[in-house]
Amino acid sequence: MVKLFVGLGNPGKEYERTRHNVGFMVIDELSRRFQVSLDQAKFKGIFGIGMVGGEKVILCKPLTYMNLSGECVRPLMDYYRIDVEDIIVVYDDLDLPTGTIRLRPKGSAGGHNGMKSLIHHLGTDHFKRIRIGIDRPQNGMKVTDYVLGRFTEEEMTKIETAIQKSADACEKWLSTPFIQVMNEFN
Repeated sequence: MVKLFVGLGNPGKEYERTRHNVGFMVIDELSRRFQVSLDQAKFKGIFGIGMVGGEKVILCKPLTYMNLSGECVRPLMDYYRIDVEDIIVVYDDLDLPTGTIRLRPKGSAGGHNGMKSLIHHLGTDHFKRIRIGIDRPQNGMKVTDYVLGRFTEEEMTKIETAIQKSADACEKWLSTPFIQVMNEFN
């Protein structure tokens, strides 16, 4: 059995450490913790495979840009025969306060284009997810400009904590039923 961890974001230096890339940041943290290098490029993404506590894990960052994330994840799942029960997706959420995390076993896309793509390509919305709050833009700023912008110093402190908690939750899921992980981290 393989557990797949997917972080949503946009590829390229110009998008590093932007609000839309918190999913990538969590995968980078898991890569560091698990000592799993993201050294494979295939299926329109980069990923790494390793063993953690007797579990085979795959860490993945789709390189399709956010709105086409499903084009990477579906072929990866098919190739490695990963069941939808064994994936967790980490992404940003405008509807949560900055730094808040929410774990859910399923749900709608909630207007998030990366999640719309995943739901479309996976044919279901019944997959685990961790939403990391980035709050909504203020002062009439366009959502696109906001999500592609960088965090303020104050926000970054909260986001760093959220990244650590999200990675803790992912790690806990390797040995604990997801419902218990949700109860602990929500």
